[in-house]
Amino acid sequence: MLGIVNAVLVIGALISGLGTVLLVNLVGSGDYLIRHLTSRSLGSLPPGYAASKRGFQVYALVVLAIGLVFLGVGLSASAVISGLALLGVGLVAFAFSSVLAIRGEIATYREPRP
Repeated sequence: MLGIVNAVLVIGALISGLGTVLLVNLVGSGDYLIRHLTSRSLGSLPPGYAASKRGFQVYALVVLAIGLVFLGVGLSASAVISGLALLGVGLVAFAFSSVLAIRGEIATYREPRP
């Protein structure tokens, strides 16, 4: 049982760390990351919400929230109150950022294209 808890904590820490790095933009501009993720063209469609600076931040918050959920689950095995509080924060942050992402994607889809 202890090995699984440790694995969940490590996964949560890694995902939370990645979300934090993306959110505070430590690795450079989000535009740079978005343009250089693939070497091939992704098609003729215009860039979506995730390609915008605001969209990049919202999706980084989604990643951070997922990491907090993992950390909350792992922490609740030893510190129940703290773990459940962190789990609750992660779930609320995930729900909030998911709503923001969906609204942004819909608004971007409805924008007139040249």
